Amino acid sequence: MFSIKNLLKTGVVLVFAGILVLAGIYLSMRSNLPSVESLKDLQWQTPMQIFSADGKLISQFGEKKRIPLTLEEMPQQLINAILATEDDRFYLHFGVDPIGMGRAILGQLTGQNKGGASTITMQVARNFFLTREQTYVRKIREIFISFHIESLLTKDEILTLYMNKISLGHRSFGFGAAAQVYYGKETKELTLAQIAVLAGLPKAPSTMNPISRPDRAMQRRTVVLQRMYSADYISAEELSAANKEPITAIKHGAEIELSAPYIAEMAHQEMIDRFGKEAAYTGGYKVFTTVTSSLQYAAQQAVVNNILAYDQRHGYRGPLSTLRPVDDKAQATGIDDLNTVASTPISDDEVIKALASMSSYHSLVPAVVTATFERAAQVKLQDGSEVQISWQGLSWARAYINDDKQASPPVTAGDVLTLGDVVMVAATESGYRLSQLPDVSSALISLATDNGAIKAAVGGFSFEHSQFNRVTQAKRQVGSNIKPFIYSAALDSGYTLASIVNDAPINQWDRSSGVVWRPKNSPPVYNGEIRLRLALAQSKNVIAVRLLRDVGLDKIIPYLASFGFDPDDLPRNESLALGSASLTPLEVATGFATFANGGFLIQPYLIERIEDSFGKVLFQANPAIACDRCEEAITKITTEENDIFDDIAGKIDMLENYDSAVAEDNQLAPKTVNKAQRVISAQNAFLMTEALNSAIWGADWNIKPFWQGTGFRGRALKRRDIAGKTGTTNQAKDAWFSGYSRRLVTTSWIGFDNPSRKLGQTTYNSNLGKEQTTGKEFGAKSAQPAWINFMKVALAELPVEPFEQPEALMSVRIDKVSGKLSTKTDRSSRFEYFELGTAPTEYISQDISSQILDGGSETNSEDGIFD
Repeated sequence: MFSIKNLLKTGVVLVFAGILVLAGIYLSMRSNLPSVESLKDLQWQTPMQIFSADGKLISQFGEKKRIPLTLEEMPQQLINAILATEDDRFYLHFGVDPIGMGRAILGQLTGQNKGGASTITMQVARNFFLTREQTYVRKIREIFISFHIESLLTKDEILTLYMNKISLGHRSFGFGAAAQVYYGKETKELTLAQIAVLAGLPKAPSTMNPISRPDRAMQRRTVVLQRMYSADYISAEELSAANKEPITAIKHGAEIELSAPYIAEMAHQEMIDRFGKEAAYTGGYKVFTTVTSSLQYAAQQAVVNNILAYDQRHGYRGPLSTLRPVDDKAQATGIDDLNTVASTPISDDEVIKALASMSSYHSLVPAVVTATFERAAQVKLQDGSEVQISWQGLSWARAYINDDKQASPPVTAGDVLTLGDVVMVAATESGYRLSQLPDVSSALISLATDNGAIKAAVGGFSFEHSQFNRVTQAKRQVGSNIKPFIYSAALDSGYTLASIVNDAPINQWDRSSGVVWRPKNSPPVYNGEIRLRLALAQSKNVIAVRLLRDVGLDKIIPYLASFGFDPDDLPRNESLALGSASLTPLEVATGFATFANGGFLIQPYLIERIEDSFGKVLFQANPAIACDRCEEAITKITTEENDIFDDIAGKIDMLENYDSAVAEDNQLAPKTVNKAQRVISAQNAFLMTEALNSAIWGADWNIKPFWQGTGFRGRALKRRDIAGKTGTTNQAKDAWFSGYSRRLVTTSWIGFDNPSRKLGQTTYNSNLGKEQTTGKEFGAKSAQPAWINFMKVALAELPVEPFEQPEALMSVRIDKVSGKLSTKTDRSSRFEYFELGTAPTEYISQDISSQILDGGSETNSEDGIFD
């Protein structure tokens, strides 16, 4: 028998030998062990979040959900639950728990493996540096890495890493994300029962998941609570109360506060361009855009409502499908069988099956017609509820024939709907209304005129229906929206707003095509000699052509390019004057901003700043500011601008008085004021704004309806400090309205994605047996309503701010017909602005005021002014 002394000697030798073996293994593995230095400056793989300027979450990109928290931000009960469940001696061991290790080895030898070997430190080592393969080599590497981690980090730092890294199911990583995913809460809002559920997830996040396996989650919760009680973290009363709580977890997504998918995608793509896809999705970036939630919501409502209004003007295209349609076999059975089929109630199962895969769009939801009455119908929605549609919600549904024609108005509900029709309906203040998913498309973009900040952007009716962003991707012919730029070139070439040009038909032989080119006014009304201000307000096509001819294409092309337009998009022929150039709404709005801000070319931008997951500023936008003397602009914007555009004043103030301490803390270099490029004179910009104001308020108001401008509907805003221009292309395939105040420019476009289709007109067969035309679809009717409804909201937040008259301009009284000086003070004259040295010097020699009062078109209808 061995003596105690020999046994001790043997034990010492074995321990020494074990240490030597362990040291040898360590030396052999050391070169292959990963460096744990990266844990000191860890970049969490957290999703990218997109926010509005006022901090509302727009979207989140990235598969992994993680909300990094400091240990101080985590509730103590959650920390206690983790320690009690995962590693109750965490603050006592050196990375490896000898007691737990011994218990695990003994369990392996006796066949009663109860775990207990893996400490929190070892789990951190595995989660950050190793795989989950079950091998002894991997376990040894895990132990060595744990030693390194313990030597490098404090216990609190290690615990923080663990609680932010651990996978907890449903793509949530860390307890901050898990609290949001399972309970829609922050960790500090969790109850003890909910904390125990989450603390039990690291063992098996799939099989003990409270959503998919609530029974297993409850069993695991009991274990966690019992261990907390055994460790004196909770009382017996708390244990009993928590065990009685039901499992309440349901899946929560990111709480989107502002639905703006086109904005989100624009910011998302810019982030990928900046950082690459992997970094953008996992870098935890918080991206703050320039859009404000109030304006973005207003833009979306304006576009959607305008599209629906246009779509319903052009008739009902019928149901999406019909349940149990009468087929040829049914028809052969006779009229009695047909009536039976038609009157058989639609079952709930049929409705559920028909609507299961259908999507909703804004206020439009799918439904099945379950009954029709004389002038009403009953439909069943996806949730099983039944609602009634009154005649007010059905009477609009004339049958669609083509883009130019609709059938006569319906007389009964049966003219529109039949039993089993699958349709779209919309809830309104006056009840449910029959609707349909529109064919037509639209876009709206709004920019801050001083720096190009995108304040709102809507790229279509529904991002879910079409991801094509018509704000930035749709190059469409701009029609008369090009005319202000042609007129600006004419002013730059010696014309004035009082210059007289002949409004008469043009006939020009085109040798290349062998035909005569005859550009026409719309409507085809010609008034002979006319002043430039009137011509632009009335959008006279032939005047624009004559101006282009006189100025010359060689000057016009580079002049228009100075507004930011790509010269390759500008046709080198006279059709350019009529809007044959194809531009995006964003490009058009950028061009108009030059008139609004006094002559500067601004660059649109969307991202205001980028922060990391802990709020450290990584990027701050430094846009070019539209100002000659920026120091004066700072004072003006700061004292006069509304909060909606505080970012402009704040931007300039930040650039002028950048705090070096803040710059150093955020690792951002101090900025200087970035001045925008002046592309036209302040005088030219002011004169063009005056002319475009006449397009809304009239060049010679109170004379005759004909003299009103094409954008007269804008008067509904009751703001004199606005200007704008309609635009309609050949055959009315595109309709535009672009307009602005001093601080905001907005462009609205409507048309079909299929360029072969035209907006057409609303014409239908009347009950009298003849067609009735109620209106043609032009810029003022089709695009301007969206602009008006948006600007109604935007201008309510901006003070009235007249456009400031620059130096070197004078105002003199002229005769309205001849453009010459006048001494009269009646309606035959008006004051007009001129650059110094360009005002007329000749006085009118005779009284021709009667020509003003009696001449011109007799068009009194609103639709008589088309463009």
